[in-house]
Amino acid sequence: MSTKNPLLRLLSAFWSGLDAIRKILHLLLLLFVFLVFFGLAADDAVVMSRGAALSIEPYGMLVEQLEGDPYDRAIASLLGDGKPQTLVQDIVDAFAYAKDDERIEIVYLDLSRILGAGLSKLQQVAAAMDDFRASGKSIVASADFLSQHGYFLAAHADEIYLHPDGAVMFLGYGRFGTYYKDAIDLLRIDWNVFRVGTHKSFVEPFTRTNMSDEDRAASQRLVDGMWQMYRNDVEEARGLDTGSIDHFADNLLDYVGRAGGDIAIAALDFGLVDELLTRTEVRQRMIDAVGEDKDRPGQFYATDMYDYLQHMRFLDAGAAQQQNVAIIVAAGDILFGEQSPGTIGADSTAALLRQARADDSVSAVVLRVDSPGGSSFAAEVIVDEVLALREAGKPVVASLSSIAASGGYAISMYADRVIASPATLTGSIGVFGMFPTYQRSIGTIGITTDGVGTTPWSGQFRPDREMSEQTRQLFQLFIEDTYDDFISDVAAGRGLDKSEVDAIGQGQVWTGVEAVENGLVDELGGLDDAIDAAAGLAGLEDGQFGTVVIEPQLSPSEQMIVDLLGVAASVGLDMSRWVRAPDFIHRVAQRIDETAGGLLRFNDPNGVYRHCLCDLR
Repeated sequence: MSTKNPLLRLLSAFWSGLDAIRKILHLLLLLFVFLVFFGLAADDAVVMSRGAALSIEPYGMLVEQLEGDPYDRAIASLLGDGKPQTLVQDIVDAFAYAKDDERIEIVYLDLSRILGAGLSKLQQVAAAMDDFRASGKSIVASADFLSQHGYFLAAHADEIYLHPDGAVMFLGYGRFGTYYKDAIDLLRIDWNVFRVGTHKSFVEPFTRTNMSDEDRAASQRLVDGMWQMYRNDVEEARGLDTGSIDHFADNLLDYVGRAGGDIAIAALDFGLVDELLTRTEVRQRMIDAVGEDKDRPGQFYATDMYDYLQHMRFLDAGAAQQQNVAIIVAAGDILFGEQSPGTIGADSTAALLRQARADDSVSAVVLRVDSPGGSSFAAEVIVDEVLALREAGKPVVASLSSIAASGGYAISMYADRVIASPATLTGSIGVFGMFPTYQRSIGTIGITTDGVGTTPWSGQFRPDREMSEQTRQLFQLFIEDTYDDFISDVAAGRGLDKSEVDAIGQGQVWTGVEAVENGLVDELGGLDDAIDAAAGLAGLEDGQFGTVVIEPQLSPSEQMIVDLLGVAASVGLDMSRWVRAPDFIHRVAQRIDETAGGLLRFNDPNGVYRHCLCDLR
C-alpha cells in the first residue's frame, strides 16, 4: 500500500501532465521550425520561369546503386566527403522530366568530372539524351578535359565545347592485370588454388606472372567487340566518317604535331569538338542562350539536376500505383551475410526479394544486376528467393547492366526472362577456390606449428599449416561438383543441354550480343524494356501499373538528422569545414583498401567463389 501523501500524488500527476504538454509543445515548435526551413530551402528549387537551363554535372563513376550505408552516405555527402558516384537513373530521369517541361529549353552537360562508366550505362544515358533532343530541345556539352567516357556522351549533344588547355583522349578498351606469383614465392606463401574452367582467369594473378594464352585470346575478343560498339555509336552520333575514331587515335602524334603540340586544337581541327572556350566564355555563351541569373551575377539562369529532380519527383507524387513492378538493384560483389548497398549481401538482398514477395501491390519484379559475382553460397541464397517469387506467381525479369558474370549471372539465370544490353559482359560460368597458407613464411623467423587431431582433417584448414594431398583432392572434388551444379542449373534455367552450357562455360565471358546468340540471354534491351516485359508477364496493361524501387531506407530518426543537416546546408552553413582532409597515410590506406579490399572481404563459408575478373578499362 502506498504511503505517499494524497496531495503529493495530486501535485505529481499535475506536474507530469505539465511535462507532457511541454514535450508536445516542444515537438510542435520543432515541427514548425522544420516547415519554415524547408519552405525557405525549397523556394529556389520550385520557382523557375520558362526558358531556363537544366544543369547536369555527373561526378565520379556512373553507377546503378550508390555505395555504402544510406545514413553514412547521406551524412558524408552533406559534409562534402561523399564517394564520387552518380546514379545513372538520376541522369536518365532528369532528361525524361525536362523533355516534357515547358520551363526547360536547353540542358547544359558538364562532363569535366566524370571518372568512368560501363559502356552499357553510357548507352543508357545517351538514349535519354537522344530522346530529349527528339523533342526539339538542345544539349550543350562542355568539359575541361574529355575522357573517353565523357566524349561518348558529348557526341550525343548538339554542341561540344572544350577548354583551350584541355584534351580529348581515346584510350580504347583494355584488360590489364597485376600478377603476384613472384611476390608470393618470395614471401614463401603456398597459394593453394582450385578451379574448373579453362578460361576462369580470376586466379591467374596468384599463380602466374603473365596472362595465359586462353585469357589473352578471350580478352582480345571482348575488348575488340566493346571498342567496335563504342566507335560505331560515337561516329554515328557525331556524324563522323566510319573509322574516324581509330584514325585519330592511331595517328594522334601526327595530328598533335601538326597542331603545334596542342591536343585541343588537334581535336578541333579533326571535328571532334565545335569550339575551344574557357569556362568564362562557356558561361557567357549560356547567358546568351537563357539569360543571366538575377540572384547570381555572372551565372546563366539554370537549375541544378538534384534540385530539379527533388522538385519534379515531389510533384510526380511517386510512380507507385495499386499494381506495381518492383525494381531491386543488385550491384557489386556478392558476399555472405548483411551488406550495405553497392555490395550484394546474401541476407540483405534476399530480404529485399522477400519484401517484394510479401507486398500485395507488387505484381512482378525486375532484378537489375550489375555484378561480377563473388560467394557461391551467397548467390544460392539469393537464387532461392528468386525461385520463391516465381512460385508465388510473381514473374521475375533479370535486367543485366554493365556486368552480370559468374555469380552475377547465377542470380539472374532463373528469372522468367533475361534481358541484357549489347555491351553487357556476362557468362563466366566457372568456379574457383583459394586457400593460402603461410607456414613457410613464419618458418623463416623460427615459428612452427604442431599438434594432434582425431581425423585426417583435423587442423587441415589452418593457414599456418601446409595443406595435405588428401585435403587438396577433397577441395578439388568440391569445386568440380559445384561447377557441375552450376552448368546443370544453367541448363535447367535456360532450357539448354548440359553439354552446350559446358561448351559456352569454362569461365568464358560474352558480350550481350554473343549471349543472346548462345542462349544465355533472351533478348537485348535496357531497364525500361525489362519493366515492360515484367508487366507483360504479370498481365498488367500499359498505363495501368506503377514502378517502385525496393531498397534499404533510413529510419525516422536517421531521416530527421539528414533533413536537419540538409536544411542547414541549404541556408548557407558550410559543414565541410568540419571535416579534416585525409592526410597522406589515410590516402595510401584508402588506395590499398580499394585494391585489395574486395579479395579480403570474400567470406564464402565454403571458400568457393563464382567471380569474374573481367572489368574492361
